[in-house]
Amino acid sequence: MGASSSTEQVPSEQLEAESLAASTGSLTLLQNAFSKLSDPQTHSISPSSLQQIFGIHIEKLNYEAVAAPVGFAELLNHIGSSILDLFFLADKGGINWIEFLRGYTKCCGRTSASNSLTTLCRVFAMAAEKAGLSLKLKFEFDDSDCKMTGSLLASDLSMLLWVCWLMSWHHRNHRSQQKADHVIPDLNHLVLSAVESCNDVGSNIEKFNIMEFNGELPAGKIHMWALRTVPFLADSFGQFLHAKLLQVVSHEENLETSGPSVGDVASTKCNACLLTPGRAWAVSLNLRSTLHEDIVKTCFPNHVYERDENLLYRSGLHGRGLNRFWANVEGYKGPLLMLIAASSGDAHEGSEDSKEWIIGALTDQGFENKNTFYGTSCSLYALGPIFHTFSSSGKEKNCIYSHLQPAGRSYEPYPKPIGIGFGGTIGNNRIFLDEDFAKVTLNHHAVDKTYQPGSLCPGQGYLALQASVLDVEVWGLGGRSAKEVQNANKKREDLFTEQRRTIDLKTFSNWEDSPEKMMMDMMSNPNSVRREER
Repeated sequence: MGASSSTEQVPSEQLEAESLAASTGSLTLLQNAFSKLSDPQTHSISPSSLQQIFGIHIEKLNYEAVAAPVGFAELLNHIGSSILDLFFLADKGGINWIEFLRGYTKCCGRTSASNSLTTLCRVFAMAAEKAGLSLKLKFEFDDSDCKMTGSLLASDLSMLLWVCWLMSWHHRNHRSQQKADHVIPDLNHLVLSAVESCNDVGSNIEKFNIMEFNGELPAGKIHMWALRTVPFLADSFGQFLHAKLLQVVSHEENLETSGPSVGDVASTKCNACLLTPGRAWAVSLNLRSTLHEDIVKTCFPNHVYERDENLLYRSGLHGRGLNRFWANVEGYKGPLLMLIAASSGDAHEGSEDSKEWIIGALTDQGFENKNTFYGTSCSLYALGPIFHTFSSSGKEKNCIYSHLQPAGRSYEPYPKPIGIGFGGTIGNNRIFLDEDFAKVTLNHHAVDKTYQPGSLCPGQGYLALQASVLDVEVWGLGGRSAKEVQNANKKREDLFTEQRRTIDLKTFSNWEDSPEKMMMDMMSNPNSVRREER
């Protein structure tokens, strides 16, 4: 398998290749995979075998947002051969141990995000060329770098994102053996974000057709957009190769075909939620921390219940208003993702002036009932129809504001606003949701120094924008432990409430000791002497 005994002289090039592979943390996996795939006689791997392993094999693809594009299924068939042709050098006997390590290191080795993105695009471009698709994407090589030039169409970018989605799915579901149809989620919000960074998409973005848009997107601008908006997009390629080799070692997939699990199909039933798999995946591409794993579970759940257990509140399900909201999120101590769907302009159904959009806020902690700002780190998102992310700027810490109706106070000379806000100042938040969850107000980023500048919805101007709320969701991202702590706290509060409501029947069922008898005795003979029992 390429490992040498202690008495043999190991070539320096093998030591170098093994050292680079060890830096990825996958040397043991590579040794086990090579021993299972290599021929005992030639000590090399057949290129056709490795090509089959690195391929994307889907029985049938369904698309949420668009019709099936011409040539995409054929493009997927050439992913494996493109990876082999670009990175794995084979001699007459096949791919030996050293070239196997070098190929893996070229794909998954430690490098910059820019180089990883270029590597991914090279695989995509070669697969598209083999499938007969005309891409204007070019690559210029120098001694130590590769530069991406040319341009892409919006439809080309859609297919690139779909390939990354499928690679991420294989990484999350490499243990699945079941076969079923696979659903490509709606990723138009990401494509429109890239198009907007290169061209003016206009004000009527709802009617923008990605597949019919023929404007060229410069490769340099797309490269910068990806690094700024979805910096971890290229990680899907390395994770895909790692998952494929894990399948070889664990014997958990037949090399002929692979398909999505039933749970992936079941997850499409959750697309009625604001947090669709496509939007959750877009948010996850901005995260590297433990939050990444928790939000990815909503993209690729093993079953529908794994996704639903993270949903803490939905206004259409639990009821509108701050009180109903608080009853479901109180006591949750982990990070939260809050989504607000709203409609601005003419609210009449079918009106062309009405624009629907979705925004979100990712908090580092649970909500608290305070009349001041709190929190140390938070991000705002425009989730639909265009995706944008606005992370903390570091200038101010006015992250979260959530204030309920004060209890036990009859008068306040300067009452604080009741509702939920993010950024800005009290009474002039970047985002403010009123206590009835009926209206949401967006202010221009000039009033906010906590988050990065930018428009939260299409057509947002300098004046405050008030919109009608359509739906509100809150998703818990603290894992199972945070949910268990919240449930334990709720049970404790319910127990205390029940104890306060309980009546001591032994005391109040006795007529002689009841307050009613005492009042009657006093009224019948008020001058009688009564002795208080002590």
